[in-house]
Amino acid sequence: MRNTSLKLSLLPFLIFLASVQQHAVAQTSLAPGEQPQMTVDSKGTVRLVFGEKDKIFYSVSNDKGSTFSKPVFVGEVKEMHLGMTRGPQLATSKDYSVVTAIDKKGTIHSFRLTHKTGAWEKIKNANDVEASAPEGLMSIAADAKNNFYAVWLDLRDNNNNNICFATLKENSTWSKNKLVYRSPEGHVCECCKPSIAVKDNGVSIMFRNWLKGSRDLYLITSSNGGETFSEGQKLGNGTWPLKGCPMDGGGLTVDLKNNIHTAWQRDGQIYYAQPGQPERIIGEGRSVGMSGNLLTWEKGSDLFVKPLNGTPQKIGEGTALKVYEFTDRSILAVWEKDDQVVFKRI
Repeated sequence: MRNTSLKLSLLPFLIFLASVQQHAVAQTSLAPGEQPQMTVDSKGTVRLVFGEKDKIFYSVSNDKGSTFSKPVFVGEVKEMHLGMTRGPQLATSKDYSVVTAIDKKGTIHSFRLTHKTGAWEKIKNANDVEASAPEGLMSIAADAKNNFYAVWLDLRDNNNNNICFATLKENSTWSKNKLVYRSPEGHVCECCKPSIAVKDNGVSIMFRNWLKGSRDLYLITSSNGGETFSEGQKLGNGTWPLKGCPMDGGGLTVDLKNNIHTAWQRDGQIYYAQPGQPERIIGEGRSVGMSGNLLTWEKGSDLFVKPLNGTPQKIGEGTALKVYEFTDRSILAVWEKDDQVVFKRI
């Protein structure tokens, strides 16, 4: 009887141990590299790019991330920014994928993949002022009509970092750049990555501002494909007086009903909010991201994912986590661990 009781008391621990072991073997290494970026198109094709020193590589999955193809070489950018959210950026439309990468002088290099042929080509640089983006921080997005949109920190205005924007139309080159937000105090937060999300003709850009000594998240929006933008709107209720840059730009998504969702970190606390709505505390951590209904963040070396109204789940250790939820509710996660790009299905 005593042995039976002992076995029963050990059962929860054994189940937990088995789950930990299963968790440990579910992670797969793809290749040496840093700062993976992922897109999933309407057919479910997963595309992945990452940097390895000065080289950019590309891999694809047609089984929701269970397996990936052998990475192929996209291009080389001498002295490419890589690490701390800097590195190759990826966006995918119906017929094309575009990668941008910034060198340490501040040039934004661009590469385009034609899905039909599978061929990559080097195209015109995104910034039209030489060496205007030395911080190396940018994001890109695409719509369903083969248009691409880019936002980055740019120094062309009196050597102060502000928010610059450009578009890339099908069979064309990057448009004339325009500063879509200038901080009234000279510059925005100097080393936080801006975010961009596109749905139909709507373009949303989020960035960390610098006003009156505080570094809070702001949003600007366009309803005409980026021709004009609204004034900056502060997100959340609180403020963060801070002398140094936190290097943490937050996450931004737009849902099928064109509702904007944002998440960010303030003084170690993670918040979620929709524009004009009260903020909601999610947890503790940094390096916040959003993908659809999913929030991600880091706490130390631990990586977490959480459905907006669900429970946080630790999925591994490392940095630069990116996730995507498929229609069957399975989640694909990719991230960087010990200078390797790894992936896992949840």
